Amino acid sequence: MSLSTQPTDPRTERDDVTQPTLGPLGLLRFAWRQLTSMRTALFLLLLLAVAALPGSIFPQRSIDAVRTADWIARHETAGPWLDRLGFFEVYASPWFAAIYLLLFVSLVGCVLPRSKVHWKAMRSQPPRAPKRLERLAAHDTVTVDGAPDEVLEQVRGALRAGRFRTHSHDATTVSAEKGYLKETGNLAFHLALIGVIVGMAWGHLLGWKADIILPVGESMANVAARYDTLSTGPLVDPADFEPFQMTLTRFDAEFETDVQGKGQFGSPRDFTAYVDFTKSPGAKVEKKVIRVNGPLETGGGTAFLLGNGYAPKITVKDAQGNVTYSDATPFLAQDNNYTSVGAVKVAGAGPEGKQLGFAGLFLPTAVLDDQGPRSVFPDALEPALALSAFEGTLFPGGRPQSVYSLDTAEMTQLENKEGTDLLRIWLTPGQTYTLPGGQGSITFDGVQRFAGISVRNDPGKELTLVSSLVALLGLILSLTIRRRRVFVRVSPADEQGRTVVSIGGLAKDDDEGMGEQLEDVLTRLKERS
Repeated sequence: MSLSTQPTDPRTERDDVTQPTLGPLGLLRFAWRQLTSMRTALFLLLLLAVAALPGSIFPQRSIDAVRTADWIARHETAGPWLDRLGFFEVYASPWFAAIYLLLFVSLVGCVLPRSKVHWKAMRSQPPRAPKRLERLAAHDTVTVDGAPDEVLEQVRGALRAGRFRTHSHDATTVSAEKGYLKETGNLAFHLALIGVIVGMAWGHLLGWKADIILPVGESMANVAARYDTLSTGPLVDPADFEPFQMTLTRFDAEFETDVQGKGQFGSPRDFTAYVDFTKSPGAKVEKKVIRVNGPLETGGGTAFLLGNGYAPKITVKDAQGNVTYSDATPFLAQDNNYTSVGAVKVAGAGPEGKQLGFAGLFLPTAVLDDQGPRSVFPDALEPALALSAFEGTLFPGGRPQSVYSLDTAEMTQLENKEGTDLLRIWLTPGQTYTLPGGQGSITFDGVQRFAGISVRNDPGKELTLVSSLVALLGLILSLTIRRRRVFVRVSPADEQGRTVVSIGGLAKDDDEGMGEQLEDVLTRLKERS
């Protein structure tokens, strides 16, 4: 009788095995487990940080629409494509929203089950002591005076003094555990991250921010048309703004004047804006103060003092003496001495339908030397204007412009009366310059200060702040507290009235201090025996 030794083909055997299929429900369960894993949450957190980088690299339309439009115009190929992809509105783009919504879902799906498990663990008793404590990484054995039951009670007291939660599963052992606050801090940290995301989303949807340049003596009302820039959340209706008003009555700026002092000459010391504030039409006028680190709570937002500068009062007349422009024009400071750049845009038609524009410098303490026109001190001691004049189209293509600059793409710079050089205008307060070619005149009437006021309304800031503090506290707890278990077993010694105490420790993570913890428990036990 012979037995066949013909080998079987493993591929034939595999064909007979029915492979399990997940099905739609199984696929959903698998996707949910992957999404709610801690690895995915960390990856999404990193991805959110990377996705926020374009917001700091490219100009954002909600912050500076003029700069954004200029960037797109200068980059004719990349600009429109980046605009379509939302790189100039990063934090309002669909792909950025998708990342933080996925992160929110991932954190919720990760934290809630862990919270349930942690709650049960805190209410459960420590596990039974192993039979052979010497197998634990940290262990020791000592002999003390006393009967086993007395020693066991002393062991419980020593463990409770070390803030352990104890339980005896039988008459010869004690199981103890502490460090639950480590997991509590970890969960609090992740719950706080959810709170931060909710607070940011809340502030984005229901918040708004606006900026205005307010010269001394002028007023503003909390209406959309009055602000220079306004950015609102998707669920905000500007018609629902609180109707507060304020008038800038005075602006004080203090600069260092002591040449011999330790401070730098001309450096700023303090800025203070004094306003007449009215909470609602017909309400009592209140005297308020806004400082750099002292914002004004208006009830409809928080008003911050973000900047300041000079607004020279300029009047432009046409050849017939009609006033075509008269206003306090803000100039933007460029250095510590407030050498400021600005532009005057006269929309009224000049000769042959052309418009006038003036661009140049305002100098609070003016000096004209071989270095050119400049300011040598930030206070308005000897103010002057150094301007160039242009004629043509002020707003080519209808693109938005900064109030401090003049787009000269479709403008021509005027020449002096002799036609030998480009026109340069130097004005001090009270002076008038007659423009060549029947263009009219420009007058420097005087100097006013302006305050740059930013109004912010963020309904989610309190939640974001509290969540950030909780996250910090939770992180500290999770990093400093150790999760430890201690098991003690007692047995009678050979000597009468003595007890052998075997103790072992187990830490959840690598813990070099476990041995010192056992020594501390034994020291307390010896003190009690």
